[in-house]
Amino acid sequence: MSDTDSFIDEVNDEVRRDRFYYMLKRYGWIAILAVVLLVGGAAWNELQKSQARAEAEALGDAMFAALAVQDSESRVAALEAIEPGSAQSGALLGFLTAAQQVQAEDIPGAIETLNTIGLNGDVPSIYREIAQFKAVTLQGTDTPVNERRLLLDALAQPGNSLRLLATEQLALIDIEENNTTAAIDRYQMILLDAEVTTDLQQRALQVIVALGGEPDMGSAAPAALPDVSDAVGAESN
Repeated sequence: MSDTDSFIDEVNDEVRRDRFYYMLKRYGWIAILAVVLLVGGAAWNELQKSQARAEAEALGDAMFAALAVQDSESRVAALEAIEPGSAQSGALLGFLTAAQQVQAEDIPGAIETLNTIGLNGDVPSIYREIAQFKAVTLQGTDTPVNERRLLLDALAQPGNSLRLLATEQLALIDIEENNTTAAIDRYQMILLDAEVTTDLQQRALQVIVALGGEPDMGSAAPAALPDVSDAVGAESN
């Protein structure tokens, strides 16, 4: 390599070095800011997770302490004194409170607690649906049939997670009103639904048989039909 070539290379290296330092001075703050934001975001995320974990642990400890109280009424009071940190944790706390109110034979109080969950728009829809379903089942015959039907019809709509259970409750209302045909039709709808669970399917089959109907299971009939004598015996009892 000649002295001229070596000199040119040195000049090129110097030019590239000057350009690098120029770009670093002009745009280096962007890289620094990106690093700061990345590190700061990770730290904030960990802080949020830590706080959420601490709140969940505190809520869990408070719930366990409340449930350890001896009598139901005192457990209800202890649960009601807990301050939930979010709407979702408040719903879970409400379900526990309602269960203890039922044990304490405070059915109106349990219904009110469940209705509060069911009307809370900040709670996930599945929680609201469960609360509404449990509330209407607790009402029993003390609530007029038309009111119960209205609530259950809303829960039995397509797309609702509890629609089959709500349909079963509607069928029980039909039986309560001695409308056997309507009850069998509803149970038949349950049998033919693709999302029916095994337990619900067996209950529907047994009730249809007990009511004197003929279950139509289609291709699943041979494997799913219950013992007819057991179903009739259960009904006669």
